Amino acid sequence: MVQVHILLLEDDVQLSDTIKQFLEHSGYTVYPAYDAFGAKDIVYEKSIDLMLLDVKVPNQNGFDFLKELRESGDTTPAIFITSLNAVDDVTKGFDAGCDDYIRKPFALKELWVRVESLIKRHYGTKDSKVDLNNGYLFDIKGLFLEKDGRKVALKTKESRLLSLFLKYPNELLTYERIYETLWDFDEIPSQGSLRAYVNTLRNLLGKECIETIKQTGYRYVKQ
Repeated sequence: MVQVHILLLEDDVQLSDTIKQFLEHSGYTVYPAYDAFGAKDIVYEKSIDLMLLDVKVPNQNGFDFLKELRESGDTTPAIFITSLNAVDDVTKGFDAGCDDYIRKPFALKELWVRVESLIKRHYGTKDSKVDLNNGYLFDIKGLFLEKDGRKVALKTKESRLLSLFLKYPNELLTYERIYETLWDFDEIPSQGSLRAYVNTLRNLLGKECIETIKQTGYRYVKQ
């Protein structure tokens, strides 16, 4: 099954474990964090598709955590899961940049429905393939490229780079943002390697599909 990666920021260990087990049984990969610092590490180290965020967590509240991510250009869909239920709290959540809001206590089935709905709304179906023209299709969840029904060999980082471009079409992606997505926490990013990955994608999909923004980064131009 194609994997969707979820960040779960919840400081109640028992509730976190319950949600994690339930979502993993539904086929998701869940990365739990129990405070804002741990959540930031996960965001920087992993390719996250959706965030489930409690508000009252140590080190930084969920509202400020998401607002900071949004200001940095991170558009990963997010759902607040919280006991706060005042209208002002809901408004504050959406002002911070969330896509949905679910109040505690909630049924796990309701959480699953909201997660499924948001994933499909943001990315299409989990198994959807993006048509890149000229016979190329890319499975944005499975991270593989195919042409005329046959898989095209890509390195792991090339697939992750193409996925990143497709998630943010026509947007400038800085070198730093790309490094954070492609290279793991214990790896040293290489600008030379990044150029090679970009050249591979250009050779396959067309040189005009990826613009170089001098000394800044790249932009994928949606056809």
